[in-house]
Amino acid sequence: MNTKEKDLKYIMHTYGRYDVALKSGKGAIAYDESGKKYIDVSSGIGVNSLGYCDDGWVKTVSEQAGTIQHMSNYFYCEQASSLAEKLCSLTGMSRVCFGNSGAEANECAIKIARKYSFDKYGKDRNEIITLKNSFHGRTVTTLSATGQDAFHNYFFPFTKGFCYVEADDINAFKNAVTSRTCAVMFELIQGEGGVNILDKEYVRSLVKFCREKDILVIIDEVQTGVGRTGKLFACQNYGVMPDLLTAAKGLGGGLPIGVCMCGEKLRDVMSPSTHGTTFGANPVVCAGANYVIDKIANENFLNGVNSKGAYLEEKLLKIDGVKSVRRMGLMVGIELENKDAHDIAVKCVENGLLIITAKNLLRMLPPLVITTEEIDEAVQILEKALKQ
Repeated sequence: MNTKEKDLKYIMHTYGRYDVALKSGKGAIAYDESGKKYIDVSSGIGVNSLGYCDDGWVKTVSEQAGTIQHMSNYFYCEQASSLAEKLCSLTGMSRVCFGNSGAEANECAIKIARKYSFDKYGKDRNEIITLKNSFHGRTVTTLSATGQDAFHNYFFPFTKGFCYVEADDINAFKNAVTSRTCAVMFELIQGEGGVNILDKEYVRSLVKFCREKDILVIIDEVQTGVGRTGKLFACQNYGVMPDLLTAAKGLGGGLPIGVCMCGEKLRDVMSPSTHGTTFGANPVVCAGANYVIDKIANENFLNGVNSKGAYLEEKLLKIDGVKSVRRMGLMVGIELENKDAHDIAVKCVENGLLIITAKNLLRMLPPLVITTEEIDEAVQILEKALKQ
């Protein structure tokens, strides 16, 4: 059996895969098992922030794997503590809790918010407001936090304690707040929800209101973090500081990691046994993440993300069939005229462009190291697919 046949026989069908078996890659270029070349503007859904197999990243994780590959969290880990120090100093946050995914990071944030409110106000102040069209993960609780009805099925009973309001409507948010509200949780750009970019004044007003009411602000930067929007974290584009900040995807450069960062007033909320993870803070993963942060947390690098994003947007808007572009940095949503985004994505893949969708949009999350020449090639393939 070939790869596809074994997959279909032995792996649960939880994904509708494109008809491609990838084998290798370098930078923004991938190759399948037959040797066919692809420009990848999906980055493993924003994970391969430095592209495929960055030389320094490969060297770093390989050396760490040959030194010590795992240890229990009962012991101190140099790679994890160094990464935590960098994240806190670069964001202004105070402490970090490690996990293995964005969903885990968001679960941790939910637990911290509820424990803070439990300790200060009692057990009945436990509800969290999230936004419609949000996406926060696929565990039962993070599905409950997700503001999309399509995800609220099959797996009953869902975790209670969430309600949903329209984005960019401050009055709707204020009207949803009750004496039971402990936190608000949102993405600054709703990736899975359609690359919806929140209004800056709305976000600032929301944060100000929450500060006055001691309602914790949780910003989910699983997809927007680690340079994706032209700043290290998207909240820096908005000029706001959350109480809890989650990140994952691009942080590990291709290895599984999730982090939940908290501000000063939450630094001592969690204590031994209130949370835990077997694989979180893994030294190999943290070594890779340290390399990623060292490379991305650089003004010249981030300026390059912004300039490449602007270049890509300019090129896309010149294509017949592109109605509009939603973009911040290299997080891009493409609205099409009278075309089905999924159908076009399939055609793009057939023509050598790995691209994904979000709702009725095409979505691009290219590696942050993509070149303008590779952008040109990607745009040409998309244009060809739209004409077919």
